[in-house]
Amino acid sequence: MPSTASGRTLAGVVHHTARVNGTSLHYVSAGESGSPILLVHGFPETWWAFHRLIPLLASRHRVFAVDLRGFGDSAPAGDDHNSATASEDLRQLIRHLDVGPVHLVAQDISGGAAFRLAAGRPADVASLTAIEMGLAGFGLEGFADVTHGGSWHIGVLAAPGIAELLFAGRERALLGDWAFPSMTAVDGAVTDDDVTEFARAYSRPRGWDGAAGLYRSMLAEGDELRALAAAQPLDLPILAVGGFGGPFTEGTVRQVSTGDVESVLLDGVGHYVALEAPQALAAAMLQFLDRVDQA
Repeated sequence: MPSTASGRTLAGVVHHTARVNGTSLHYVSAGESGSPILLVHGFPETWWAFHRLIPLLASRHRVFAVDLRGFGDSAPAGDDHNSATASEDLRQLIRHLDVGPVHLVAQDISGGAAFRLAAGRPADVASLTAIEMGLAGFGLEGFADVTHGGSWHIGVLAAPGIAELLFAGRERALLGDWAFPSMTAVDGAVTDDDVTEFARAYSRPRGWDGAAGLYRSMLAEGDELRALAAAQPLDLPILAVGGFGGPFTEGTVRQVSTGDVESVLLDGVGHYVALEAPQALAAAMLQFLDRVDQA
């Protein structure tokens, strides 16, 4: 059902609420024709991560961008939230939209949910665009190893209740002074207004629980995802987009796929590709999606 925007909005998008899988998901839609694209954000983001990309895609596609459970203006996540639940949320959202199969676009920590969806429900996914994305069991856990350059925030978010204890009331400082500056390469790409919008969402009661659930999954699901990849490797067109992480995304998806993988590396771009290089990302995606749709 259409809904009213609680935070920032964008000309040409419509806000909606979908009641699926026992929860309420907020998403936006844009575009009136063309094959459907479902954009799935990472951390510390919401659908707003794609606000510069959406108009570039919507001229040729129907575009949907969702707030995952526990993020943005979707309902809070429970203590048992994980990537399997997030994947089922996405599957039921696609059914709710009645537009499948979709071109699935996932970045960062949403990779586990996206991989589960594409492997388990291949009829729902026409292609996968993986942006700065890793998978547990295929090297992603290494980013939690602070002794070898990993980031402290992963363990903190994975520890039950610690994020709320440490971050509540400090959301804007955390995002604006650490999270975005530490992994952004394009000066000015993440504006004060962007930080304010992201911080608004994480400032909600239990605003960190969605991210906490996905990070707990990241540290626990490696064996499960390796088994899934061995039993049901992806057999669909894949575009791997690397910025800050270079070829890491390509290397990840090649390990879980028997299909074609195309790779685009964006020089001078950090981790937040859709915010930092929307034009280059859109150009790569549109060329890739045209080839998939015409095959």
